[in-house]
Amino acid sequence: MSSPTNSSILVHKNETEADRVVSPRVSRGGALVWYGLLVLAMVAGVVAFIIRAKEGLASTGLTTITPWGTWVAFYIYFVGMSAGAFLLSTFIHVFGMERFHKVGREALLVAIISMVLALTFILLDLGRMERFWHVLWYFNPTSVLAWEVRFYVIYILLLAAELYFSMRQDLIRASRGTGWAARVAAVCTLGSKDLSEESVKRDHRILKVLGAIGIPIAIFGVHGGTGALFAVAKARPYLNSALLPVVFIVSALVSGTALLIASYTIRKKVSGQIPDREMLKSLGGLLALFLSIDLGLEFYEFLIGAYGLEATELATLKTIFAGQFAWSFWGIQMLVGAVIPLAILAYPRTRNSPAAIAAAAIMVVIGIVAVRFHIVLPSLIVPVMEGLPEGYYLPTWVELASSLGVIAFGLFLYSLAVTGLPIDVRQEIDKGVKENE
Repeated sequence: MSSPTNSSILVHKNETEADRVVSPRVSRGGALVWYGLLVLAMVAGVVAFIIRAKEGLASTGLTTITPWGTWVAFYIYFVGMSAGAFLLSTFIHVFGMERFHKVGREALLVAIISMVLALTFILLDLGRMERFWHVLWYFNPTSVLAWEVRFYVIYILLLAAELYFSMRQDLIRASRGTGWAARVAAVCTLGSKDLSEESVKRDHRILKVLGAIGIPIAIFGVHGGTGALFAVAKARPYLNSALLPVVFIVSALVSGTALLIASYTIRKKVSGQIPDREMLKSLGGLLALFLSIDLGLEFYEFLIGAYGLEATELATLKTIFAGQFAWSFWGIQMLVGAVIPLAILAYPRTRNSPAAIAAAAIMVVIGIVAVRFHIVLPSLIVPVMEGLPEGYYLPTWVELASSLGVIAFGLFLYSLAVTGLPIDVRQEIDKGVKENE
């Protein structure tokens, strides 16, 4: 029996000029409407950005008591999306789980774009945005943030390299065509025409090495490290927990898997293609597993925090469970983001339906937004010393419009990438893998 990798190589070796990646079939009118909406949202974001740059943080709802808000919440949201999507890609390239190979490239693409958005959000949050480069130029070895930013740079470069080598063979094929996509492909391949069996094997080896290097970077440096940024805040008992980085990592797997399911299914539906039912069922099972573990870790995080009987942490938990965040915790984080998706993924009829799995994934993506806000804001609401006023935060239109613009920018990049790059694995490879498994 041939391995999936060998079957892919045989198909590559015997391909013809007609063997192309299936390009999305989206109507011109639908594409114009979609890009038009994204451009409008990005224009609103640019206007808000200009106001933010001119007026500084005075244009936001942030205060000295509540210095973190919407931008920081979205920052950790997209870092988690990136780390989770990347770790899912390692199942394919490092551990050889070929049943997920159809989303391998999309996982890497989503990971890259998510990191771009995460760093854009944290740029907006800087008091002096023009000094963003200082964190790279000056290095304090005792600073968690100093290490974290360097891990981000290495991680993004690694993601870009891995995405490139996963597409390189199809980029060479695409460079033979005409149009702007072919010209871009020709530039990306540096004029290479090598489609030999040895070339394919070499690309597979490189992917495996890059993926193996990226696993500890993603776990300990990227999202685990982002969790450490919050966990070392000793003045905030709710955050100061050694379990928090672990919660961040598991939550990343939840959000990354959910986003990948949603993006893959929506893209296939919009382009008139049929999503892979069996692959979605497997991804849905992983999502249910990760979500269950995440809920268990959260339970112990809350339990241990309450058991310590520390007044500030108890007040923070009360703010989440029965205070001003109760509606979003119980309604969005727990009901929409966990209970309903788990029910969908557990019920036999719906867990076998691609549409139902995608709906569950979308609800998880929405629920994780609430999770991130509940990490950032509640601990800042409760005063850490007697006599200090309670924190208060309500995002201004500048924060909301800029956030909408950044997210629209990410969707714009994604739309361009899936149109111009060979994100889908060729049908011939898919067929060859199934026949030789």
